[in-house]
Amino acid sequence: MTIAQLFDLANLFVLPFWALMILLPNWGVTKRVMESYLPFIMLAALYLYLLSSSLTPETAQAMSNPKLADIARFFGEERAAATGWAHFLVMDLFVGRWIYWEGQKTGVWTVHSLALCLFAGPLGLLSHIVTAWVTKTFITKFPTDSETPSFSPTGE
Repeated sequence: MTIAQLFDLANLFVLPFWALMILLPNWGVTKRVMESYLPFIMLAALYLYLLSSSLTPETAQAMSNPKLADIARFFGEERAAATGWAHFLVMDLFVGRWIYWEGQKTGVWTVHSLALCLFAGPLGLLSHIVTAWVTKTFITKFPTDSETPSFSPTGE
């Protein structure tokens, strides 16, 4: 398989996970799928393959004490760019998964933050942090562990 094909396949691979979190966040299938670490293992394996096949002694030396010009030169190669992109895919999806679960746990609206995370990971993370803060501060009071009501069959 060529680097371009791996790149295309990795891009397609992440889309169903994003679609589930954004479009069907409360569906039981979404929750079961997003509990799994398998997508991250697969993407990390792709990253490891690409990284190991793109590093040379010269690039490893340059990356050990990175300079912007060296990094730009490194990512100017197709295999290195695919490696960097795989890194983005796995990390953005992992952060998106965290945002998704935080939204499920707290009831904070996450659709906008997940969409931003899909296209610009750190902006999605920032959006969720701000949204959670605004929600907690101005809209709802989240119960603390000591305030969380516990279920008792006797009603006590």
